Amino acid sequence: MNTKVLAEYRQEVFHHLTKELLPFWESRCVDHENGGYLTHFDKDGKDSGEDEKSLIAQSRTVYTFSSAHRAGYGDGRFADIARHGVDFLLDKMWDEENGGFFWLMNRKGEVKIDEKIVYGHSFAIYSLAEYTLATGDPRGLEYAEKVFDLLQKYGVDTYYGGYFEMFHRNWTLKGPGAAGGDRKTLDAHMHLMEAFTTLYEASGKEIHRRKLLEIIELLTNKIMHPEYGTGIPQFWADWSVAPQIKFDIIWGWDRFSEDGQKSAAEDNTSYGHNVEFAWLLMHALDILDIPYDNYQKQLHQSFDHALAHGIDWEYGGVYVEGSHAGEVYDREKEFWQQAEVLIGMLDAYRIYDDEKYLRAYESVHRFVFDKMIAHEVGEWKPLLTRQGESIWTHMSHSWKVNYHSVRAMVQSIVRLDRLMEGNK
Repeated sequence: MNTKVLAEYRQEVFHHLTKELLPFWESRCVDHENGGYLTHFDKDGKDSGEDEKSLIAQSRTVYTFSSAHRAGYGDGRFADIARHGVDFLLDKMWDEENGGFFWLMNRKGEVKIDEKIVYGHSFAIYSLAEYTLATGDPRGLEYAEKVFDLLQKYGVDTYYGGYFEMFHRNWTLKGPGAAGGDRKTLDAHMHLMEAFTTLYEASGKEIHRRKLLEIIELLTNKIMHPEYGTGIPQFWADWSVAPQIKFDIIWGWDRFSEDGQKSAAEDNTSYGHNVEFAWLLMHALDILDIPYDNYQKQLHQSFDHALAHGIDWEYGGVYVEGSHAGEVYDREKEFWQQAEVLIGMLDAYRIYDDEKYLRAYESVHRFVFDKMIAHEVGEWKPLLTRQGESIWTHMSHSWKVNYHSVRAMVQSIVRLDRLMEGNK
């Protein structure tokens, strides 16, 4: 690929990141009155007034500003914004009696949902470890390690392996079904891999390395489809495949049927998750100093399934999900899948030097920049039709904040720079 073309992509990404995306968040999200972040904005970028502060949105925003500062953006301002969010997490959201973070607060910092959700705690570890790496403030690593230790004490399934995910305030396991106490998910375990990677990077401790290796083996041997290498969304405790249902607390309520179950509940995989898993695995291997070749088959399966079935070569972008064998079920375009595929396809091209991965990146890049980004506002639209028309229009809420969009831009620049420098 001509470095001139790569440079054009890089300039487009850099302009969006520094002139639109980061300014959108810097100018809006800091709650000077109550602490923490405001994270609910309508299609015009105006505060929608939703009276909540979620663990997922607060921690992800800490990650966003920490990682942006660590990458050299913001002239120090982003470290201050990250610190502002850490203060709220530790002063308001931390449960002093039982340990761990509450799931949901109101804007004033009063508890609305006191449950302990492992998915949210994975992002607490991830963001707090990143915060210490970015700023040197030891509080981040201190609390990241506290959460890690709580998960080893209460979350680990010592019989079948992996982690239970849904707990009451005192870390007793929730009930079955929609309460989620009898299920395990790809989503939580993939993000625990992501979290343990950054935790190990920050701490250098052998126990963090060991648990990271353990969860990588679990993901590759239990959670990925044995034939296709694609991610299976939900399991029973014994790692037999469970029908994918909505939980009381989970992303994507309105994308399930009325009875709370997917139409293809036991045969669906997310193209975005598969590519995200692949590039996160590569990053974990970098931190562990383990060669990619040790997981070459899995990496190729993750990338190539999305390439063959998930990329929309006609309209651009990546679809939501389909069957493990290849049939596409959902041709809409969600923001986060696009973000993760941008990073992943650049990684695949960088490592395997095959133009097909760069063509996939180009397809998603053009769709994002021409259809998904609301340039006049600064953020990404959440959900579009296959052709690129808006279905949902808000700029942010508890589940759609800044983590995917900002990370995709920061990490794309890193990879484009490496490609232009000829550094694999």
